[in-house]
This record gives sequence, structure tokens and C-alpha cells, in this order.
Amino acid sequence: MHEPLLYQIALTFLPGIGPVKAKNLLAYCGSAEAVFNEKASVLQRIPEIGNSTSDTIMGLKNEVLLRAESELDFIIKNNIRPLFYTDKDYPQRLKDCDDGPLMLYAKGNMNLNHPRIISIVGTRNATGYGKGFCEKLIEDLQPYAPLIISGLAYGIDICAHRCAMKCSLPTVGVLAHGLDVLYPNLHLSAAQAMEQNGGLLTEFASRTKMAPELFPMRNRIVAGISDCTIVIESDIKGGSLITAHQASSYGREVFALPGRYSDKLSAGCHNLIRKNIAAIITSAQDLVEYMNWDTERQPKTQQLSLLQSHTEEESRVLKILQDKGKLHVDQLSDYTGFTHSKLSGILLNLEFSGVVKSLPGKIFELE
Repeated sequence: MHEPLLYQIALTFLPGIGPVKAKNLLAYCGSAEAVFNEKASVLQRIPEIGNSTSDTIMGLKNEVLLRAESELDFIIKNNIRPLFYTDKDYPQRLKDCDDGPLMLYAKGNMNLNHPRIISIVGTRNATGYGKGFCEKLIEDLQPYAPLIISGLAYGIDICAHRCAMKCSLPTVGVLAHGLDVLYPNLHLSAAQAMEQNGGLLTEFASRTKMAPELFPMRNRIVAGISDCTIVIESDIKGGSLITAHQASSYGREVFALPGRYSDKLSAGCHNLIRKNIAAIITSAQDLVEYMNWDTERQPKTQQLSLLQSHTEEESRVLKILQDKGKLHVDQLSDYTGFTHSKLSGILLNLEFSGVVKSLPGKIFELE
């Protein structure tokens, strides 16, 4: 029953084989199990693999499978949901990122393909100004019911999580370690409460040793899993700025809260704005307008009538948008089976017809 998962976990334990290379192996071999059962001579001929990676797979096969068995026991005992890259519940937004994690471990009650996901990050030494804005922002976003993502760290992160819970909004903390520990431990009670409507997420297996380099890896998940990243207070250097740059590199929207020119903890935000990496945010309405969240959809009866005046392929796209709501172009491609080039032409015609609207981040919805 768990054999495919066993090989999927084991694949993540192979040293020197990150997400990009692992996805390449999966594309050629078809499954994680096939990767381990393939002949070395075949693996060596796969582009970007070669002798070194093939030798790693062959030499460490038994060792990583044994470790995967232990991890599988931990997952089952602790009611953790593993999400492999090819699973339907794996976050679609992360699939759009070349370096998106191969495996995620989730604990709690969360929908990682929620229609609206925002990340809120910032300094660990948050001021009353930053915390106050964070609280007001989330309170005012309550009618739009977004999923709030952050890193469960001190300062802005924990403020965002706690305010989301206060407003009955789902919230997920992305960790830089496995689910067998919690850092900082001071936030344990908040983490446990979050599991009722959200929870904890990580790409790291249990017994992963904490290290500074794991935090930027965590930050790329925070950036990639969301529609936009909001930076609330940051010095000229800091982890939240890494998250902002990663979000921008993924084509996600980035917002930053300005402060007084003399405020040290606004310097990072000002720099993001000055370099046109981030748009200014001073209220929830700024975000709502920029992300087009206030646009009302047409009634279903009106939408159904639209289907009758278009080609079969256009009607197929319209029906999916009607049923699913806002979708990324990659999700539309998966649902329709159309190639990206074919889908682009169809979407362009539908936009000209005034029945489909393009949103930031390659998201489409009915007009």
C-alpha cells in the first residue's frame, strides 16, 4: 500500500540530487520506484545525470530505502500528510517553480491550492507600527478569506499567524526543519492551534539537523506557494528580503510597507520599492485592487449562455473556469489537455471577446 511513497521519500534522501535533477529522473523513468530499479547504464544516458548521479543511486539505494521506511513510520504515527510532486493535492503554484520541493510534509487541516494565498513576512524585531499594520491588514482582508502563509518566526511571522486565527482565517507556517521539532519552541501552542484551520508545512524529513542554509530553502516555499508576498518591516538585509526576491523571480506579486525615511526597519522595504521589486501597500484595499479581488463574477446562468456562442475548444475552457474559478495557465493546461501555445491563442480570443480576464501571475477568470 505504501510502496510508491517509500520510493518517493527515498528519492529525496539521495545526496546531490535536488528537486530539478530529481524531476528530470522522474520524467525519464516514470516513477520514483522506476528510478531505483533502472539499470545504471540507462540512468547514465539521461541528460544532466551521468555517471556520478547514477553511482550515487546505485551505491546508496539500500541505505536511503531503509531511512525512508523509518520516515514512513514517523509519518503514519504522527498523522502527517506527505505530498509528492506528482500528487493532485500538491500545491499547483509550487509546481510552477522549477526548484519547487519534490516532497512536502503537512500537518493539520489545509488546502494548499486555496483560491487566494498570501505570504506575510518581515523582521523578527517588529515594532508596534509593523505589528499594527499586520493586524489591520489581516482584519480588513477577512471578507476575502485568504490563506495566510508565514514562517512561524518571531516578530511579523507569528503576528500574522495569530491575527489570522483571531479572524478565523486559515494559516500555514512553513518550517525550516522536520515536523519532529518546532523552532522556536515558544510558538508551540500557536502551532498546535493552527492545525485546526491550517497547520505546518515543510520539505524536510524528521531528524533533519537545523542549519542556516535551510532557511532560504524554506523561504522559497513561502514565496512560491503564494499569489503575492507582503513585506512588513525589514532592515536593509534579512530573510524577508530573500523571500521577496524569490517571489519576484517566480513572477509573483510583491508588496512592501513604507515607513519614515529614518526608520532602520523600513530600509529594506524602501529598497524593494525603489528598485521596482515591490509595490507600495498601505492598506488592504491596495492589495484587493491590485489583485483584482473585488471584481464580481457573472451569474452562472449568464456564463452558461456564453458557452453557446464559442467554439468547442473555447467552450471547454469557459466551462472549466466556470466550475473551478480562477486558475493559473498551467492548471488550465492540465484540465483542458491543451498545450500552452494552443491555450494561449484560445485565451487571447476569449479576452478579446470580453468573457475572460487575465490577472497578475498568469491567472485567468471569467469576466
